[in-house]
Amino acid sequence: MIRKQKVKLSSAKARRERTARSAVRHLSQADARLGDLIRKVGAHRPIITSNPFVALAGSIIQQQISMSAANAVQKRVNALCPRGRVTPAAILDLADDDLRGAGLSRQKSRYLHALAEHFDSGELASRKLRKMTDDEVIAATTRVVGVGRWTAEMLLIFCLERPDVWPIDDLGLRKAVAGYLQAVDLPDAKTMQAVGEPFRPYRTYASWYLWRSLEGPFMPGLALR
Repeated sequence: MIRKQKVKLSSAKARRERTARSAVRHLSQADARLGDLIRKVGAHRPIITSNPFVALAGSIIQQQISMSAANAVQKRVNALCPRGRVTPAAILDLADDDLRGAGLSRQKSRYLHALAEHFDSGELASRKLRKMTDDEVIAATTRVVGVGRWTAEMLLIFCLERPDVWPIDDLGLRKAVAGYLQAVDLPDAKTMQAVGEPFRPYRTYASWYLWRSLEGPFMPGLALR
């Protein structure tokens, strides 16, 4: 059984590498400026959080605060959970005061409990989400209070490994696209859509490289071999 698991993990890693390399080739050919950025950053793939509940909980914690502050809160929430594992049952066992003591607002505490209830009931589940289309994932997860389209898109990118997500409302991506266009103002939704079209079907990877063009990486990645 252990040997089979190792083969499976190795196969998944190989698949991720193949997809990321295909994305690098396509994006470099689609746009010279993006190709220059890719060569500067180096061929990478995003780091994946495989558990959808953990990924969504992390996104809720990150909402409207800096990454350093979010990391500190995340560590405190982890410490409250048995064996440091953030699970739906563990979150449901925590009182609002416990979560607020970890640095969450009353609103975010309510969001985490709502998310945990959806997973605990089976309404949301990893297997179900992986079988859904991108639009179905967004529709299913945004039924949870506190989960908006941006949070759902981060789930698609950094957990479900969907290759063609273009989160046009993400402030970081809009800033990166403004720099890419050498524009003074942030691009509107129509401009964002137009910029992303040549990057299909690998807009997820275009997003990742554009995020990296900002001062300090938005999300560290794994270098391709």
